[in-house]
Order: sequence, then C-alpha cells, then structure tokens
Amino acid sequence: MDLSVREVARLLSVSERTVYRWAERGSIPAHRLHDQYHFNRVELQEWAASQQRRVAPGLFTDEDAPEPPPSLAAALERGGVHYGVAGGTRAEVLHALSRLPGIPAGVDRDLLYQLLLGRETLASTGIGEGIAVPHARDPLVLRVKGPTVLLGFLAQPVDFGALDGVPVRVVFTLLAPSIREHLRTLSRLAFALHDPVLRRLLAEQAGAAAILAQLRALDTSGAPGGAAGHSPADGA
Repeated sequence: MDLSVREVARLLSVSERTVYRWAERGSIPAHRLHDQYHFNRVELQEWAASQQRRVAPGLFTDEDAPEPPPSLAAALERGGVHYGVAGGTRAEVLHALSRLPGIPAGVDRDLLYQLLLGRETLASTGIGEGIAVPHARDPLVLRVKGPTVLLGFLAQPVDFGALDGVPVRVVFTLLAPSIREHLRTLSRLAFALHDPVLRRLLAEQAGAAAILAQLRALDTSGAPGGAAGHSPADGA
C-alpha cells in the first residue's frame, strides 16, 4: 500500500519537489522511514478528497488489474437517497446514518456507527461547501457484498469541522467490501462532485430520480472533464 514520492507526484499531476514540500510542511499525510517519505494509498485518497483535488478515477487502483470504474449510480441505488436525516451534532448525524434503511442487511449497525465515529475523530470527512463523506476506515470488518453509497440530506446544517468552516448539509456514506473498492468508489465520488450539474442537484436537494439520472450520465460519459485541480496547499 506504500507509494513513493515519484508515484504520488504522478498520481496528483504535480512535481516531486511539490510533494517533498507538502510532506515537509505536514500538508499531506506522509511517513518518513530511513530518510525516505512513504505514502499510504488510503490516507492519500482521503486527503485528495478533503482537498477537493480533481484526481481521475482509477489512479489509486492496481494498474496490473485494470477494471472499469465502479458505477456510482448502482452504488447509490443500493444505499438510496434519504431526506431529513436527523441530528444536531456530528455524532448524532453519524448515528442516524447508521440506522438508515439503505444499510445492507447483515451489517452490524452499532459497529458501523463506532467505525464512522472513529474515522471522524482522526480528521473531519467534511470536504467543503457543505458536503461530507463519512466512511469506515477499515471496510473489511463490515462484510459488505458490493460498493454501497447512501446519500443523506440533513434536516439541519451541522458543523463537521470542515476546513472551509461551512456546516454540512449533504453526506455521502461509503460502504465497500475491500480497501481497493473503497478507494475506487471514493475516487469516483470525489471526481463526480466536480460536476456542476450534480452539485446543483445536491444544493437543491433534488429528487432521487434526477440525481440517479445524472450519476448514470457520468458513469456513461466518464468523469467530468478538466485538468487536475489546484489546491491551496500547492503554494507558489
């Protein structure tokens, strides 16, 4: 699961010098061993999502086992779109999410809540502009059969401690059968969230049919166009 500075630079479309600068500043999750920086794929993908970096789906998967990107529409059909999700605090929202009917049968809901809460204590899953992506850091223990995404519109805005300080109104809860599928689904979702049509539908709390239709269109056409985004962490 370790990536080198050169691999991270390629994945994020930046120079190796930029990656070194980020690592030295602590702007990107990195581990130093024998004077060499190493990067964990899961930590890096979560960081990319939190920074709203536009990273193409599939870049965080094994290149020797190419597969089509996961279908967000299919994952959302499994989990469903839910309106008026209760909760006045982050913990209350996570508890409500763990009780939604879209949680796959057989999943221990109490365990799911503890996993979601545990992940949130590491760092906020709020990615900015009122959106959060709570998920279990270790998806294997949930024994989910296929990637599942639950979209929840909150009954009231809730402070998730996002970097931009904007309270969260929209949450995408990710459940996956493996770390690889977790990475693939998170990458696909992070990229899709750059689509202006999808963002408008989320802001309007549009109906499930309209949201699913747009996700199907994105699944068919591929990820939204455009070059990799520029993060404030890039510096000069």
